[in-house]
Amino acid sequence: LPAEKAGTIGPPQGQIAFLRDFNVWVMDADGSDQFMVSEVGNADGRLSWAPDGKRIAYTRSGLVNLQGPDMLGGKHKVYDIFVAYLDSAYANNKLWWYRLTDDLGNRDPEWSADGSTIAFWKDMNANIVNASIPNYQLCLMDSEGGNVEVLRKDWQNMKDIFLVKPSMNQYGYIAFMAFYENRPQALVVLHRDSLMISGDSVKALAGRNANMVSPAWSPDGKWLAYIYSSMDESGLYIATPDLKENYLVFAPPVSTYITTFTPSFSPDSKWLTVSTTDGSVWIVDITGNGARRLTGPGIDKTPAWSKTTAMTN
Repeated sequence: LPAEKAGTIGPPQGQIAFLRDFNVWVMDADGSDQFMVSEVGNADGRLSWAPDGKRIAYTRSGLVNLQGPDMLGGKHKVYDIFVAYLDSAYANNKLWWYRLTDDLGNRDPEWSADGSTIAFWKDMNANIVNASIPNYQLCLMDSEGGNVEVLRKDWQNMKDIFLVKPSMNQYGYIAFMAFYENRPQALVVLHRDSLMISGDSVKALAGRNANMVSPAWSPDGKWLAYIYSSMDESGLYIATPDLKENYLVFAPPVSTYITTFTPSFSPDSKWLTVSTTDGSVWIVDITGNGARRLTGPGIDKTPAWSKTTAMTN
């Protein structure tokens, strides 16, 4: 990214949450002051900070193991969304959390900038023990887990394409993954009011963005980060909202790849954090400079930057 488009870049500030051994941890943006926030043992997927800097929404996973009377069955993972409280962790209580959802299909929360809503994706069939296929949909709920809205009003009729991993900016544009042929295929950007386009139209849009996965908006709404997922070329990119300009920000060290967990911007939209397949957390500025490994190699993943530069401890 040219420096004139990036603007002035100061030092990284704020805090970064991440998963270590399936527990929620937090550190300062320089990698210091690492401490556990929530000791759950099954945290799994994207993390997102509330704008107040005192709460972190995260996913916990479980397992359904169906053993039917006719010897048929199978296993599938289930998920729900919880909130960890930093004040409790500072008081040395890492076993306190609040459950936002309870119907087993909800994952990868993203708190809105104003704190009023949380975007996530949901398997509408997760609590049907003998469901033969999932039905993944983009959803919104309020900050207390109520008023759940499924954004596709025809979700009951969707069978061959689903929408997953949402990120919504302040202008109502949602970047998400189109899921078909049994896997997430590529990212699509639509305004919330345009989400009811046909499945074939979604596929056509996704077809232009092969290997572009796990989108995340910058807080200022000017950039969309994503992971280019390829065995030959793994990288962290940013793009303009129309996806017409794409810039490589970070290529992982030799013999590692960037994980396909959603990247996260710093509060000032000038830095990004990602994890690599060797269990490391990295930061890098949007021009591709200042790359620094904060943790690992080890067992760390899914970093998420706070929405405020203020430290909470």
